[in-house]
Formats: sequence, structure tokens, C-alpha cells
Amino acid sequence: MRNPFSKSKTDLARRRHLKSSAKLLGLVLLLGEIDIAWGAKILGVRVWPSEDYTRITLESDTPLPITQQILTNPDRLVVDVQGLELNPTLKDLVAKIKPNDPYVSQVRVGQFQPGVVRLVFDLKEPIKPQLFTLDPVAEYNYRMVFDLYPTTPPDPLMELVKSSAKKESALTKSNEEVDLIAQFATKKDSPKPPVAQAIPEVKEAPAQAKYKRLITIAIDPGHGGEDPGAIGSMGSREKHVVLSIAKRLKDKIENEAYMRPYLTRDGDYFVPLHVRVQKARRVEADLFVSIHADAFIESNAKGASVFTLSQMGASSTMARWMANKENASDLIGGINIKTQDRQVANLLLDMSTTAQIKDSLQVGNSILKQIGGFASLHKGKVEQASFAVLKAPDIPSILVETAFISNPQEEAKLNDDGYQDRIADAILRGIKDYFSKNPPVARRVNT
Repeated sequence: MRNPFSKSKTDLARRRHLKSSAKLLGLVLLLGEIDIAWGAKILGVRVWPSEDYTRITLESDTPLPITQQILTNPDRLVVDVQGLELNPTLKDLVAKIKPNDPYVSQVRVGQFQPGVVRLVFDLKEPIKPQLFTLDPVAEYNYRMVFDLYPTTPPDPLMELVKSSAKKESALTKSNEEVDLIAQFATKKDSPKPPVAQAIPEVKEAPAQAKYKRLITIAIDPGHGGEDPGAIGSMGSREKHVVLSIAKRLKDKIENEAYMRPYLTRDGDYFVPLHVRVQKARRVEADLFVSIHADAFIESNAKGASVFTLSQMGASSTMARWMANKENASDLIGGINIKTQDRQVANLLLDMSTTAQIKDSLQVGNSILKQIGGFASLHKGKVEQASFAVLKAPDIPSILVETAFISNPQEEAKLNDDGYQDRIADAILRGIKDYFSKNPPVARRVNT
């Protein structure tokens, strides 16, 4: 009888065949995985130039490892993307670099090695790059982001001071004339007037002479760049509509003798929420006005709204919903959470004060009243919620929802020049009314 535990030659041969088959199958699977890894597709390439920084985005259907190095003489940024073969979409990146890009003169794209695409950015000046990847969110798949920052960032306050120097000088002169008239009136009423002397003829002082310095208004057009904001049924993008309204408001403020405007973004590029707050603080703004044209889950939602910050929870379910939606802008626009700035941002956004909220409610009510004079309102009072962009601790801050872009009738209005102009006018009138009752205190010279 055959021993059941003994192995025949047939059994051994069968076992060897199975092992070989398993190894072959494993090799096939491995090759299949490699084939998948090296078969990634680039879905889109986008370039967002601005004075703050230039952003280049590569969108792919799978995450891809990237490496980078800075070269000098001349200045270049070299980026290697692994797992790619050169294709027409990648080649399109060359044509997307425009002559007015502040930091990139051109880009060269080539197949450096099998499965490795090399991007060489020829730079106009030295830069500090931040390279990071983003997981899928909203309409986007995986993104590789290259943020090219200047080694010496622009000083927004210095630029603002330069651009408003003539206006500052005129206001100072106007105040001096008012003071001179006041001194003359005091001397005239004195029981022992001094010897008569020539007094320069002075025209009636303008009302704005009561302001001892220029009032700085930070205007914040929401969204931008990778973050389109809400999109209407006709394809209108919130980021474009609110930038247009913000520029109209800026021009109107420029015409006020005692005010100067500052835009947190003046083009189609993304600004993280905490950076918007930091920008307003860097220019020592007296007021922060964030402009939006949001959407709601129901297309019949309509009317303009004004929001301020709340430390005690949202004033309504919709206010909470809208705050959560706006606060998600950083995820869609894409921020590098590994930078130290993020830690600073978290600290900054916990410093809001009761006084700031009180002042914000005052100016918010003033603006809402003006908008309600010609447009429908979603709510007849200022609403409150925890909007991250309103958390400057020392600047009254409001968020104006100019209308619902998700409502077809209101989307049409938002694209109308006349409506945009009336909204900008109403915001300005509300601002002027607030500061006529709450003039800013004097501060150090040349700010």
C-alpha cells in the first residue's frame, strides 16, 4: 500500500508548476500595477498669474510624485513629474504663460526619462516655490500645485501710501485751512484782539475736513482662480461677478476725498481666507468689505444679505449653511496646509473681539438699509455666522451677498452693469453714513 504522506514525482511536478504559475501571475499583476501607475492622465493645466504669486496647476486622474530644484544663472525652477508620458495637454502649458506674468518668462516641457516629464520654468526674478498636492474636491480631481512667490514680497501698505499720496496731501491741507479758520475765529472773539494782520482768503471747508486722516477700505472680492465660487444656470461664475462689483466700488471710493480703497485681489487668482484678513491688517484698514453672490440649494432663494461674525452660533440655518460653504473656499482654491502660515492663521482667526462685532453690526445695518432702498432683501436684518474671512480682531468686517446667482432672475441682474453699479453705490453710501457717525481716530503719520 502506498504511504499517503509520501510525494510522487507527479505530485512534485504539479507543485512546481503551480509555484511557477503563481510567480508568473504575480509578475503579471506587478506589471499591471506598474502599467496603471505609469498610465496617469493629465486632465488639465492652468496658470494664474498675479503680483502676489503665480500659481501653476496640473490636474490628473491619479496622484503623482513630484520633485523640484532651483537653479541660478539664469534663474530656473525644474520640476520632475513621475508616472507621466508627454501628451498634448501638457504641451499646452507652454502657451498658457503670458508675457505679463510677473515671475515666469516661459516654460519648457519635455520627456526627461521614460515615465518622467520635466518642466523647466524660466524665471524673471528669484522665487520661493511652494509645491504641494491636493486630493479630489468639488469638481476637481488630483492636483499638483506650484506656487511661485517672489523672494521679496510686495508691501501693500507702501504701495497704498504711494498711490494715495496726493489725496493725503490734499486732506492735510484742507484740515490746516479749517484749523486756521478756527484760530482766526477764536482771535476775533477775544476781548483783546491782536493787531490786525492779513488773513489768507479761504474757501468754505469741505465736509470731509473733519476727518484727520484718510479712511482705508479693504474690498475683498470673494473666490478667484481655482475657486470659481457659485455658478449660475447661465454659466455665470461668482468670482467674475464679484470682482466686477468690487472694482466699481473701488473706483467710487477713489472719488471720495477722504477715503482710499484696497483690493485683496485685483485679478482672477486665488487668495486664501486667512491671507485676505492678513492683507487688510497689513494696510491698516478701517473697514473690511467682502463681496459675494452666492447660491443656495433652492433656486427660488432671492434677495441681498449682509453678514457679520458671530461668536455665539449662526443667527439662522441658512447663515450657518452659507458660512460653512464660504469657509470651504480654501479646500477648493487649494492651500498648502504644511506651511507655517497655516499655524499663524489658526491663531489669528481666534482673536476676534466683541468690539469688532459691535462695530461690524453698525456698518452692516447701514449698508443693508441702503441696499434695501432699491433691491429685495433676503432678510431685513444683518445676519451672523462664523465666517472665517470676517475674523480680523481689530477691523470691522462685513460680508455682502449682492444677490443669489443660483436664482435665474437674480443671475441676470448680477450680470447687468446698472445693477452692479447700484450695488456699489449702496455699499459706498452705507460706508459713508457709518463713518460720518464713527470717524476713525488719528494714528501715526503717513499711514
